[in-house]
Amino acid sequence: MLNDKSLDPELRALADEDFESTTKTVSALAQDIQRALVPVHPFAHLPALVEIRPGTGGSEAAIFAMDLWRMYMGYCDIQGWQTSVVSYQETDTGDGLTEGIFEVTHDGAYGELRLEAGVHRVQRIPATETKGRVHTSTATVMVLPSFPTAELAEGEEDPDSVIDMKDVRIDIMRARGAGGQHVNTTDSAVRMTHIPTGIVAAIQDSRSQHKNREKCLAVLKSRIAQKRREEREAEELAMRRGAAKVGAGRSDKMRTYNYSQSRVTDHRAGFSLHDLPGCMKGEELGKLIEEVKKWRMGVDVEMLADGVCGI
Repeated sequence: MLNDKSLDPELRALADEDFESTTKTVSALAQDIQRALVPVHPFAHLPALVEIRPGTGGSEAAIFAMDLWRMYMGYCDIQGWQTSVVSYQETDTGDGLTEGIFEVTHDGAYGELRLEAGVHRVQRIPATETKGRVHTSTATVMVLPSFPTAELAEGEEDPDSVIDMKDVRIDIMRARGAGGQHVNTTDSAVRMTHIPTGIVAAIQDSRSQHKNREKCLAVLKSRIAQKRREEREAEELAMRRGAAKVGAGRSDKMRTYNYSQSRVTDHRAGFSLHDLPGCMKGEELGKLIEEVKKWRMGVDVEMLADGVCGI
């Protein structure tokens, strides 16, 4: 219809307008479907720990690390996210950063910032360069989920032990073993199975089924909480090891900050932002973050098609 030259010009204009509008709608729906298909990262809802350290490049790398610190702090401030400094160690000259760690206490910060982890590369002429040569330096950014460690108030339940009783199968049995006349005559033994994890607890200490239920549930919750903590610690350790394996060499990079061209390029998303000052203030960083999230979404959709997902 759009290629029909005999079509009335007004009808053609309306058709063009409808086509453009429909195309945008279909594109938006396709993105919604992709987001619905890809599972959310299990720690996406948590606050985040951001760690920044200089890589290769000597003092210039330390200066760049401080620049990244200011960039992320600026971005968090713009987003209205609260931050708390965990560690901040400057160089002897005070113009560089040897290590910077801060927590973003906003729920969901890890999901927003986790793809910022990796090697960041800068290309610029250092202030101390007398011949005007461009130097290349790097800094590494590590983003980890921040798990709650606060002490529980009196009577407060450990979040790790919270379970939905719909997920628990309860079996009532005759008690076995020594115990007097009630053995094999009273259905007081209780076994509980947490179906999602397969964790089992069984209690037959008391002649009272009610008391055995209470004890059994307490044991089950304790075991589930322990498993969740172990899985969380294993995940955090794996993240740290994975981040440690990331090279900090000049050729290993996920993003390049080119000062002479006022350009920031994310090599994963294939996206360039031509406002480096705005990015370094944190004002334009959100655009990069969104493009990287789109790229990651595409990767996850492809992995889903292959039967796996990297989330």
